[in-house]
Amino acid sequence: MLIHHVEARVLDMPLRLPFRTSQSLEVSRRAILIRVDTDRGPGWADLAVEDHPIFGHEFIESTRLALRTVLVPALAGEVSGARVAAALGRVAGHRAAKSALEMAILDAQLRASGLSLSEYLGGTRDRVRVGVSIGITETVDELIGLVEGYLADGYSRIKLKVQPGWDEILIGRVRAAIGDDVELQVDGNGAYTSADVAHLARFERYGLTMLEQPFPTADLRSHIRLAAATSVPVCLDESIGSAAEALAAIESGACSVVNIKPARVGGYLEARRIHDVCAAASIPVWCGGMLESGVGRAQNLALASLPNFLLASDISATDRYFARDITERFDLVDGALPVPTGPGSGVTVDLEAVEDFTVARDDYEPAKEPSHV
Repeated sequence: MLIHHVEARVLDMPLRLPFRTSQSLEVSRRAILIRVDTDRGPGWADLAVEDHPIFGHEFIESTRLALRTVLVPALAGEVSGARVAAALGRVAGHRAAKSALEMAILDAQLRASGLSLSEYLGGTRDRVRVGVSIGITETVDELIGLVEGYLADGYSRIKLKVQPGWDEILIGRVRAAIGDDVELQVDGNGAYTSADVAHLARFERYGLTMLEQPFPTADLRSHIRLAAATSVPVCLDESIGSAAEALAAIESGACSVVNIKPARVGGYLEARRIHDVCAAASIPVWCGGMLESGVGRAQNLALASLPNFLLASDISATDRYFARDITERFDLVDGALPVPTGPGSGVTVDLEAVEDFTVARDDYEPAKEPSHV
């Protein structure tokens, strides 16, 4: 497949509610939408990076530079989705950008062949059970009101963003409000330190489904200590960047659950490899969210249709985040979302909405010969 043109648009999509974690506050979803035009038609992908390098090294402006100077030039000649990682392998880092280029090319390839992304990856289900992630609010009462609203909408799993000083009392009050039957998990986004192991271990009294990434990315030692100190499963997110890292974390005892985000690990094909490593070790996985548009939501649903995605994923319905999206809506039915069955990602991109949300646009022409970075 020959690539004729690559377009990258910075979109600014207003969120229905502000989303706050221990590391950031977002009132709109600013990220990059990639379109790849090939000799077999177009393909699309979300490029999930933020304005600032908070959760990873990549951010919007650094990614725009990398796309122009090293990544797109490396895609010269015949390229298929399965060969993108090798073509870009000479470039260090930039996993989110590589993931988006791989997915957009794969989307074009699958649309042309009439095959859905779920079928291509090996998906086994047509619906994916999903939960909702709730950011930090001004008051506990405000948060409980949101939780009750999402439970009324049909979500069966609640995830709370926590940080030192906004954790145990909050968790206790939420558990009391929702009862013991609702799945409840918490995500620290790396805000805790090794001194907090005993404090975090106390959370087991609240019947949590998991404790997600309480310590910084590189601090596996504290995750190992916490896993040994609590009966609550410890989940790794930012610490897992590849199948090799997943295997090392599992063998060290640092986690018993893994959150897979394709942008973080360099693509959906590497995400599938992580799924397979975890399945072989009997470690369940789930798909994390990065406030994706409908394009990324559809592609994440395809990934989460694989058999070892045994836990509710963070792929909420469209109206959880957006009043208007760039694809058709995804609506919650009985706590689940449908896996798209059409070719590629299975969604139609609303070009008018894309235009309305665009705040910057870059156009790249692949070189005739591969770049030798």
